[in-house]
Amino acid sequence: MKGIILAAGKGTRLYPATKAISKPMLPVYDRPMIYYPMAVLMSLGIREIQIISSPADIGGYNRLFGDGSSLGLDVSYAVQNKLRGIADAFTIAKGFIGDDDVCLMLGDNIFLGQAFYDSLQEYTAPVDGAVIFGYPVEDPRSFGVVEFDENFNVLSLEEKPEHPKSNYIVPGLYFYDSSVTEVADQIEPSARGELEITDVNKVYLQKQKLKVKLIDKETEWFDAGSADGLLTASNAAARAEKESGEMNCIEEIAYKKGFIDAAQLNELLQPLKKTKYGKHIEKVLSGEI
Repeated sequence: MKGIILAAGKGTRLYPATKAISKPMLPVYDRPMIYYPMAVLMSLGIREIQIISSPADIGGYNRLFGDGSSLGLDVSYAVQNKLRGIADAFTIAKGFIGDDDVCLMLGDNIFLGQAFYDSLQEYTAPVDGAVIFGYPVEDPRSFGVVEFDENFNVLSLEEKPEHPKSNYIVPGLYFYDSSVTEVADQIEPSARGELEITDVNKVYLQKQKLKVKLIDKETEWFDAGSADGLLTASNAAARAEKESGEMNCIEEIAYKKGFIDAAQLNELLQPLKKTKYGKHIEKVLSGEI
């Protein structure tokens, strides 16, 4: 399975903070926001990852991760020249995906909760169609909404409906088989001129190849695309670290997954020694955690 992080939005809801920097580069507590979706992909054992961003911002991600080899990854980069929606990621990354399954993560989506990361192992098997997730929110009108029956069969999908049929939204984590590139090629832009991920999922629904999984109640999910969302996510990340030691540290994941060895982890540690983040890595290296 390959991984994609879509980090191409303008982040206008966060202006002026994002006028000169890409939204997923903003800090969520003590690290760049993009570290959180990267941690999800790495926890799945995915090592081939493509980051998609705007022409102005792609260089920043390259400076942050390079070719990924320091983390035992193979990281590549692609440009979205024009904002054409989430599903455009599959047309841009068609060559990268090839014949493989793919996991797409949005760069501003954050998941906290060890139970969630433990559950990811269920999705490392080959994908037959598509898998989306359901997460309950009080006001789902700003999101893609999924309606399902008592057996978790998807009944309908709506993009930002005025009158939602359920309070379960579809967060920015998706699994697809390789045919998703063909599906994305076939859908038409919506009224707002974008290739909607909901329309991709509807194709799989029509083929009876769409599954929905509910995220466990212990997991916290955040859309950090607004000032309030960013602050709430940062506070939650700080609280999780202080209360349970949860870090979702990409260097730790790389080491414990066997992507890198102790010597490589120690090299990553050196510029981080003065930080709390670095102290966590020291404990990992010493075997304390």
